[in-house]
Amino acid sequence: MRIATGRLRSPGAAIRRDAPSSTVGAVVMGGDYQGLGIARSLGRRGIPICVVDDERSVAAVSRHTTHRVRVRELRSAEGTLDALAAARRRFGLEGWVVYPTRDETVAVLAAHRDELAGTFRVPTPPWDRIEQAWDKRGTYRLAEELSIPIPRTWYPRDEDDLVTIDTSVPLVVKPAIKEHFFYATGAKGWSVSGRDELIDAFRRATAVVGADGELLVQEMIPGRGGHFAFCAFFKDGAAVAAMTVSRRRQHPSDLGRSSTFVETVELPELTEPSVRFLKHLDYYGLVEVEYKRDPRDGVHKLLDVNARTWGYHTLGAAAGVDFPYLLFRDQTGEPVTPAQARDGVRWVRLATDVPNAVRDLRRGDLRVWNYLSSLTGIDTEAVFSVRDPLPGLYELALLPYLALRRGL
Repeated sequence: MRIATGRLRSPGAAIRRDAPSSTVGAVVMGGDYQGLGIARSLGRRGIPICVVDDERSVAAVSRHTTHRVRVRELRSAEGTLDALAAARRRFGLEGWVVYPTRDETVAVLAAHRDELAGTFRVPTPPWDRIEQAWDKRGTYRLAEELSIPIPRTWYPRDEDDLVTIDTSVPLVVKPAIKEHFFYATGAKGWSVSGRDELIDAFRRATAVVGADGELLVQEMIPGRGGHFAFCAFFKDGAAVAAMTVSRRRQHPSDLGRSSTFVETVELPELTEPSVRFLKHLDYYGLVEVEYKRDPRDGVHKLLDVNARTWGYHTLGAAAGVDFPYLLFRDQTGEPVTPAQARDGVRWVRLATDVPNAVRDLRRGDLRVWNYLSSLTGIDTEAVFSVRDPLPGLYELALLPYLALRRGL
C-alpha cells in the first residue's frame, strides 16, 4: 500500500452542525462528466457548487458551478489537501460536503478524514473500511471469505510464482491499486495468452508498479458483454437507495476504463452479495459494485468496488434515484426516502461511445443497424443538456486535449 501523506493547512474552525442546510454547498473534486453530474444534481436545487480540478473540465463551465479552483495536481495527498485548503481560504466553505470523483482522492479523504472533518463534511468512510475496496487484493480476498464469486485470481510476488498460474485460458495482468498503474500506462490491465506473454507482461507491469506484490493475474471471463453493476447509497447495513444496471458498452470494449452505454435492469441476484460485502465493511456512502456474468456457468462474478460516485451516476436521476442529492440530504441532516431505480432507462456518453463503436464496427464486432437502433430512446446523455448547454460545447472543443491526456 502506498498512500502519500500530507497535512491540511489552515484547518479553520470546527463545523457548525446547527447551521441551516441552505448555507451548505458541495466541493466537487474533479470536474469531468462525473463531477458535472454532481454539480447539476445539486446546483439545480440551489445548492452552491465549488469545482476543484487539475484539468480543463466541463463542470467548470456549467451554469450550476458557483466557485472554481484550478490547481496544479490532485494525484497526491499533499496536492489534494493543499487544494482543499486553498478552496477554503478563498471561498470559506466551512461545513461543505466533499465529493471525490477519483479513487486516489477517496484514499486521501479516508486517510485524513479526522483532520478534514474539522472543516468539511467528509462522507468518505475511514481508511479501515475503504482499504478493501481501494486495493483489489483485499477486495477479492474478502469476497472469497464471504463466498462471493470472483474470477480465478493469482497473487504472484515474483516470476517464480508465475509457474503456478494456469496459462491455458486467457488472462489479464492488472494492478491491485488502479492509479499506481493507470496514469503510467493508460490501461486498466493487459490481456495475455500463453506463458511467454504472461512473463513479458508481468515484467513490464513490475517496471511500472514495482516488485512488491501489487500485481494480480486473473482469468478473463469470456465474452465482450455481460457487464453489470449494483449501485447504492448505503447506510447502517442496508441499501437506502439502489440501482442495478447492464453496462452494455464500455471504452475500450475488452478491458474498459469507463462505461459508455448503460441501461437500468431488474437483477435482484446482485443485491444480496453486494449488501453482504458492504455490510461486512460497515460501509457508508455512495458505491458501485461491478460484476461480469460468466457465460460458462451463468454466475455473476465480482470485479471491482468503487467507493464513490461512478461515471454514469446521472442515470440514477433519470431513473428516479438522484444519488448525489440523497447523500447531500443525509450529510446535512435531512431525511432520505428509500428508493429503487426503475428499469429500462438508458444513459450514453457519446464522446466515448461513438469512437469506440467505430473501432468495433471496423473489427466486425458490431453491426451498424444494431448500434444505431440502440441509440433510440436514450433518456440522458453524460454531458449534453439543453438546460445547461455550455459543458457540451466545451467538451467538443476539449476532445483532442482529453484524448491526449487520458484517452477520454
